[in-house]
Amino acid sequence: MKFITVAVWSAIFGEIVGYIVSQLSQGTYSFTTVAIVSIIVGEIAVVAIPAISGSAVPKNVTTDEQ
Repeated sequence: MKFITVAVWSAIFGEIVGYIVSQLSQGTYSFTTVAIVSIIVGEIAVVAIPAISGSAVPKNVTTDEQ
């Protein structure tokens, strides 16, 4: 369910950003290309960010103090 939600919101935000960028740069706007690229980037981010953040967590060092 998480991946479907990410795909939907990625497509929505990607379409907004894609339309604004195409209007500012006088380029052509392709609905399908923007949707596909934004969904791919969103899905990569949802997998990569936790993996990168998980490896940055410092290891707990246990000491035996008596």
